[in-house]
Amino acid sequence: MPTLEFLRSEIERTRVQVSRQRKEILQLQRAGILTSSAEALLQRMLDRIDLCTDRDRMKAQLPKPKGRVLGGRKW
Repeated sequence: MPTLEFLRSEIERTRVQVSRQRKEILQLQRAGILTSSAEALLQRMLDRIDLCTDRDRMKAQLPKPKGRVLGGRKW
């Protein structure tokens, strides 16, 4: 099972790729080129971002820190 840090890095990497893909699709549309295959690829990339659910599940399994506030008073 992948670690939490691995999932976070994969999500970030995929988001960057999605951003690039969207920009390329816009350029193709401006040039009048069909973008159906590029849009299908973009959808597959967006589906990959569903790793967020795995990340959230793993994050919920981590032990919760104590409820102390940094610099809080000890009465």
